[in-house]
Amino acid sequence: MSSAPERFPAPEPTGDPERNTSLASAAFRGALDVVRSVEPRIAAAIGQELTDQRESLKLIASENYASPATLLAMGNWMSDKYAEGTVGHRFYAGCRNVDTVESVAAEHARALFGADHAYVQPHSGIDANLVAFWSVLAQRVESPALERAGVRGVNDLSEEDWAELRRSLGDQRMLGMSLDAGGHLTHGFRPNISGKMFHQRSYGTDPETGRIDYDAVRAAAREFRPLILIAGYSAYPRLVNFRVMREIADEVGATLMVDMAHFAGLVAGKVLTGEHDPVPFAHIVTTTTHKSLRGPRGGMVLCEESLAEHVDRGCPMVLGGPLPHVMAAKAVALAEARQPAFRTYAQQIVDNARALAEGLTRRGAKLVTGGTDNHLVLLDVSGYGLTGRQAESALLDSGIVTNRNAVPQDPNGAWYTSGIRLGTPALTTRGLGAPELDEVAALIDGVLRGTSPGTTKSGKPSKAQYVLADGLAARTAEQAADLLAKHPLYPGIDLS
Repeated sequence: MSSAPERFPAPEPTGDPERNTSLASAAFRGALDVVRSVEPRIAAAIGQELTDQRESLKLIASENYASPATLLAMGNWMSDKYAEGTVGHRFYAGCRNVDTVESVAAEHARALFGADHAYVQPHSGIDANLVAFWSVLAQRVESPALERAGVRGVNDLSEEDWAELRRSLGDQRMLGMSLDAGGHLTHGFRPNISGKMFHQRSYGTDPETGRIDYDAVRAAAREFRPLILIAGYSAYPRLVNFRVMREIADEVGATLMVDMAHFAGLVAGKVLTGEHDPVPFAHIVTTTTHKSLRGPRGGMVLCEESLAEHVDRGCPMVLGGPLPHVMAAKAVALAEARQPAFRTYAQQIVDNARALAEGLTRRGAKLVTGGTDNHLVLLDVSGYGLTGRQAESALLDSGIVTNRNAVPQDPNGAWYTSGIRLGTPALTTRGLGAPELDEVAALIDGVLRGTSPGTTKSGKPSKAQYVLADGLAARTAEQAADLLAKHPLYPGIDLS
């Protein structure tokens, strides 16, 4: 993907930060008062969510805290507008303000990532992946079929040609990272719609190192000849060489698609550069806009110019009507990510992850690949005699929020698992640094060492039940609260 120049400079923050915080506090308080007047239970749940997040050590790698400006951009009357189509080409009238919002979001995305084209309509990462899949199918399968038939669109095909095209669209191949190695369900696995669309095979990691073996990926690609080669992950703690992945794709005539949903913030923050930045090498890139990018829940597609016309047909090809209020929030978050402070933040995410990994290793924990190069740490809890589900639950009882995750060749499968995934974007947003992440490592290790497997009613060892040492959960939660009190979440925002 060629690098596009910035269309306009990143905006500088305006206003007095202290006054902005006061205004945000008043805005959220007023909004909850309005909601409370209609359905007080919903207002109470929203307020409680802030309290819960303030009181929890959040280590879920796919979660973060969006800025007040980003959150407020979602709560407005743009939610009421239908806007199928693209900028300047809508199927509904009255979309000039939506055009502005979508244009600004796309401009920021192109400038931030150096992409030829940006499509900011996807509602989620899964939606972004579906748009990418069908854009590649449209470019590589549908367009040649239309050209051979001498027609402009699928509605002009004969029944015979249409049946043949449908068969061809459903007979394509995809190669991506296996789930236990850190891949994602949307990369062609049967429980997801992508697995029902494509004939899929997986590449894993080296059983000794836990890292991608590029020679093995190349051999798999040569044998399988996929239409789409997917790079990207949700639980792989090392970097990917996207230059090599593009070489492999080119060798077998595949389209290289990169799902950077987890590490987009590290790309935006220029922590991942050169061969570790997917945008210059991939034909098409998908991402979420939350996670390490710290925006609203949503998705986005970046692509080479040759794919732009197909990507822009995401609605109605795959998506329903775009959500203008969420696109507005994406624009705000992308503008924030273009500020110099975001680069400092992105680097701190990685520094914190390394501190967490080193702290766990020093205390005897076993990490997949032995450490991390990015924002996440994959902890194999089998050394503590626990399953991932037991570890996740014991930590949650102790005020530490994580998620269980499979490890390579996991004997406990995808439900109970043998690992937990830890990520540092959210705690980094709260201002914790490397010394505090070492304290977090001590808390995690202490809880896991003080937890033992429970038994089933028949007396057999359980994969779900667990027993915490007396008082351990309360003591750990108190220590976590003391740590978090030094780094308040949304300081200055008072809902009382």
